[in-house]
Amino acid sequence: MTLVWLLLIPGIGGALAWMAGGRHPNLPRWIALAVLVIDFIIALTLIGPAISSGIPASHTAWIASFDRPWIPQLGISFELYLDGLSLVLILLTIALGFISVVISWTEITDRVGLFHANLLWSVTGVIGVFLALDLFLFFFFWELMLVPMYFLIALWGHEHRFYAAIKFFIFTQGSGLLMLVAILVLVFVHQQTTGHFTFDYLALLGTKMNPTVAFWLMLGFFIAFAVKLPAVPFHTWLPDAHTEAPTAGSVLLAGILLKTGAYGLIRFVVPLFPDAAHAFAPYAMALGVIGILYAALLAYGQNDMKRLVAYSSVSHMGFVLLGVFAWNTLALQGVVIQMLAHGISTGALFVLVGALQERIHTRDMRLMGGLWGSIPHLSAFGMVFAIASLGLPGLGNFIGEFLILLGSFQVSV
Repeated sequence: MTLVWLLLIPGIGGALAWMAGGRHPNLPRWIALAVLVIDFIIALTLIGPAISSGIPASHTAWIASFDRPWIPQLGISFELYLDGLSLVLILLTIALGFISVVISWTEITDRVGLFHANLLWSVTGVIGVFLALDLFLFFFFWELMLVPMYFLIALWGHEHRFYAAIKFFIFTQGSGLLMLVAILVLVFVHQQTTGHFTFDYLALLGTKMNPTVAFWLMLGFFIAFAVKLPAVPFHTWLPDAHTEAPTAGSVLLAGILLKTGAYGLIRFVVPLFPDAAHAFAPYAMALGVIGILYAALLAYGQNDMKRLVAYSSVSHMGFVLLGVFAWNTLALQGVVIQMLAHGISTGALFVLVGALQERIHTRDMRLMGGLWGSIPHLSAFGMVFAIASLGLPGLGNFIGEFLILLGSFQVSV
C-alpha cells in the first residue's frame, strides 16, 4: 500500500492546491511543499528494505509491490513494483519537484493554484511510470505526465510558449502512439502463443515471436523512449521546450521527464526483446555517440544560456543511450549514476539561468559580464555545477560517463 500512497499523495495534493488557489496565493505553494515532503519521507522509508534486499537476482525479486485486478476482462491490473532503480529515480523526482516549487515562489504569480496542481500531477505521472509494470498502466502514466507539462509550458512559458508546447506535445504523443501499437501487438502475439491475454510485464517477458516481429515491436518502444530521452535525431523539441518553459518546467523536463526515456529502455526494451535489442545495439550505440558529439557542437554555437544547457543535456543523455545498449554491469552502473548526476547538475544550471534572468532580464550571454562582482554567491553556485556538468573527476557526471565508456569499450573490444 506504500506504493499507492506515493501516487495518491501528490495526486490529491494537486487537486487541493488547485482549489486553494482562490483563497491565498501562498496556500498552493505551502500545500505543494508539504505534499512533496511527506512523499519524500514515505520514499525514504523504502531505503531500508532496499538495502537489506540487496541486488535482485531476477526480475521477480522486488523491494515492494502492489498488485490488484483493474480490468480483469482485458487482463489489466493495477500493478506497481519497486526496485532499486525505481527508488533512486523516485527520490530524485520528488526532490526536484520540491526545488521546482521553491524556485517558482516569486516567478509564478498568475493562476498559482493551477500551476502547482499541474506540477504535482506531473510528478504523480512520473512516479507512476517508475512503478507501473502492467503495460497498460505504464502507458496511462506515460501519457498522464505529459499533459500537465504541456500546460506548464503553454500557460506559464515565455514569448513563443505555444509553439514550443505544441511541438513538445506532437513529438511525445506521436511517439507514444507508436508505443501503444507495439504494446497491443505484443499482447496479441502473447495471447496467440499462450492463450492468455494479459498486459502483465512479468508474463510478457520471454514471449516467443518471429524475429522480424520482435524487431519492429522493439523499434516501436525504442522510438518512444528515444524521443523522450531525447536521442538525435529525435531531439529537436527539447531546446524549444526548455527555452520557453518557466524555470520550474525546465527543471522538471531536464531532471525528471528525460529520465523516463532512459528508464523505459532499461526496463522494457532490452528485457522484452533481448535478441532484437542485441541486434540493434550497434546502431543505438552509434546514435548515442553521434548525439554526444553533435549536441555538444550545437551547444558551442548558442548565445541563449537556456539553449546551451538544453543542448548539453542532449549530449549527456547520449552517454545514457550508449551505456544502456552496451548492457553490462559497468555500463549500467554508469547509466544510473549519470541519470542521477545529470538530473542534479542540469536542474541546478536551469535554476541558475532562471535566477539570472530574474535579476538581469536576459539569457543572452553576449550581454553578460562582471557577474562575480555583483552576485558572487550565484556565480560560485554556477561554477560548481558547470564543472560538474563538464565532468570534472571526482564529481558525479565524470563517474557516470567514465563507467559508461569503460563498459562500452568492453563491448567494442
